[in-house]
Amino acid sequence: MTPVRERLRARAAELPHGPQKHREVQRMFDRIAPRYDRVNRVISLGQDRRWRRRTVASLELPPGAAVLDLACGTGDLCDDLLRAGFGAIGIDFSAGMLGAAHTRAPLLRADALRLPLRDGSVDGAVTGFALRNFTDLATFFGECARVLRPGGRLAAVDASEPTNALLRAGHQLWFRRLVPRIGAALSRDADAYRYLPRSTAYLPAVDDLLALLSRSGFGDVRRATFTAGAVQLVTGTRR
Repeated sequence: MTPVRERLRARAAELPHGPQKHREVQRMFDRIAPRYDRVNRVISLGQDRRWRRRTVASLELPPGAAVLDLACGTGDLCDDLLRAGFGAIGIDFSAGMLGAAHTRAPLLRADALRLPLRDGSVDGAVTGFALRNFTDLATFFGECARVLRPGGRLAAVDASEPTNALLRAGHQLWFRRLVPRIGAALSRDADAYRYLPRSTAYLPAVDDLLALLSRSGFGDVRRATFTAGAVQLVTGTRR
């Protein structure tokens, strides 16, 4: 195990897990919902729009396809799905986020680990910067596989660590030191923006993440990175 993974594993052990994580994450997103979009634009340096467009494009589905946005938040990714010609449905467990949503897409309050949908009922699913907030990634991927039709597509964009040492040092300075301060100032919730950078420790190593997706029923599993390796996009096709 690399020193970086060892540090991340130690950080993950200090974070909440299971039902406690579910409760704390839900309360946190309820609290930060009113200022969430504004803070996102600032701490992503406006790059979040580009990340979402790439996520939607990676689905490679025809217009009119029914696509879930899981952990949809305020609906930014839903809007990108609609602009691409898809039938978007947003799902989130945070009442605060859904209350602050601005999208025209239909929204449903539900747990992404227990989706209230029939087997094989949708063509695609996306999730934006939420993998680390689910309490069980195996269950999440399994639910995605269940509700997707064979040939359906999953695209998940989330944070990552640059592999280049110099880029990684710059990323850590920004993401782990400056982002919590900026987030605290703009959202007035210091605890939330201390937690969010730390929560990347929940993410498995790359090989483990891709293997988990494959074991959950997905083929053609791929990973791409952008923004100097600070963001990763994982995709797969339902077998």
